[in-house]
Amino acid sequence: MDKELKFTWSDILKYGAIAGVVAIYVILVGMVEAFNERYIISETVNLGQIALFSPVFLLGYFATNSARQIKSAGFAILASALVGLVGGAFVAALLFLGTHVNLRAVFLNVSPELLDILHLGRETMTAAIVANLIISAIVGLFGGLFALAPHKWSNALLVGLSIVLLMGVMQELMTITFGNKDWYKPVGKFIYAQKGLSWGGTILFLALGVGYSLWRSSGKFRPAARVAKMPAKQRLSISLAAWALGLLILLALPKFLGSYPSEILTTVGIYIIMGLGLNIVVGFAGLLDLGYVAFFAIGAYTVGILTSTGKLATVGWSFWMALPVAVFLAMMAGVILGIPVLKMRGDYLAIVTLGFGEIIRVVVLSDWLKPFIGGAQGILQIPKPQIGEFVFKKPEQMYYIVLAGILLVGYVAWRLRDARVGRAWKALREDEDVAEAMGIHLVSTKLMAFATGAAFAGLAGAIFAAKLGSIFPHSFNLIVSINVLSLIIVGGIGSLPGVVVGALILVGLPELLREFADFRMLFYGALLVAMMLVKPEGFVPEKTHARELSEKEPFSPEIEPEAPARETI
Repeated sequence: MDKELKFTWSDILKYGAIAGVVAIYVILVGMVEAFNERYIISETVNLGQIALFSPVFLLGYFATNSARQIKSAGFAILASALVGLVGGAFVAALLFLGTHVNLRAVFLNVSPELLDILHLGRETMTAAIVANLIISAIVGLFGGLFALAPHKWSNALLVGLSIVLLMGVMQELMTITFGNKDWYKPVGKFIYAQKGLSWGGTILFLALGVGYSLWRSSGKFRPAARVAKMPAKQRLSISLAAWALGLLILLALPKFLGSYPSEILTTVGIYIIMGLGLNIVVGFAGLLDLGYVAFFAIGAYTVGILTSTGKLATVGWSFWMALPVAVFLAMMAGVILGIPVLKMRGDYLAIVTLGFGEIIRVVVLSDWLKPFIGGAQGILQIPKPQIGEFVFKKPEQMYYIVLAGILLVGYVAWRLRDARVGRAWKALREDEDVAEAMGIHLVSTKLMAFATGAAFAGLAGAIFAAKLGSIFPHSFNLIVSINVLSLIIVGGIGSLPGVVVGALILVGLPELLREFADFRMLFYGALLVAMMLVKPEGFVPEKTHARELSEKEPFSPEIEPEAPARETI
């Protein structure tokens, strides 16, 4: 078949239909109406509009990418506009149907307020339909132009728009956190209007994002290369200074941010500790564990049982006395889980670990252990950690315990990664049979991975119990394991910095932006799909995975240099 015939008008209809179906889905789940009052740019652009028109922008972008490889740039731009027009026709059809038929009997979110939003400020139905078609075509056209722009400029514009979007969404949080600061009042007045960013703030953040991206891509931003050329002593001094500066910033964050952001940071920190543990099991050793929440629950319930002062009080230990016991019991549970699954791998291992997690959840809820662990009522009156007379009550104070846990666990994971056992885990991940043939003891290596990951989860559970002061079975559902696994995938499997980045994206942002709470799992799924398509190695990939998933051609044996002749003795 001729190459010119591979992208036809039917492809344009296909892309447009996909855009229209996605837009209708976004409308019917309630995102457009829920985000309509959250302005990004004052009285101009809101999140509801972005959610409504982003499908035609993305499909216009994809259609242009497909068309320009086959036909001319002019046809590619025309295709993107037509894709937007077709997608807008779906939304216009929904508006017409919703006006004449009671769709709310089936779709509860099709309210009169939603139909008013879809009218786009137009008084008549005809004007509203025409407006939807024209705006969708223009947005699709912009998606096509974005695809045709040089990568350097399109990437810079994407960074700038992302910063504008983030700062616009965070207006309420910025006001809560810094509203009473004297230095923030003139700054906030310039950046923000009553609703959303002011035009001055929009231009400022857009320029900062574009400028930073262009500077970074110009080749002048190469701090690692410059440091690598320095003498060893100077490199060591710069490294120590950077670590010291980073530690000082982390120590000062609670006083600078306040109570609510510190509470969010402690939650993110607990997930970072769990992520570092699961990263050893999944990222280093390649053992898919879906029951990781069980070790988290063991650590939390151990601290609750040993320290509670309520009706279930038995021992009355302090947090610091119960902490090593919680870590040890979680570690032993990891060994117990590891023994029967030594011969399993892949899907079978995932199913068994999933069953182990569910067993722990059912046992916690059972009446058999209710006199000891409270059953569905959980364990109450768990005391806060205390050093002398100082009690870690506030979120700003618990932050330091979580930070200490992250630094400890991160250091251990970093040392294990480069140690002999870490290299054994990576060999196990690549191929068990080859690893065993090379002399690696599979039993001890696997058990070490399970035990270490479980110990980290036990530490996170112990801190979680002390932070809340009470624990309940519903806090240890399967979704916790899924969340931890998701943040590892998004950050980069096997990457220690990737765990931090994944936790900030999947745990921190939804906590900061409470209006996204109802759609959190939708964003999880969409982000995971996008990551697998666009950046499967994660935001901060491990070097090995980055090489495996790169688009470069593999090493060809035909061009392999000839090996030197072996000397004969």
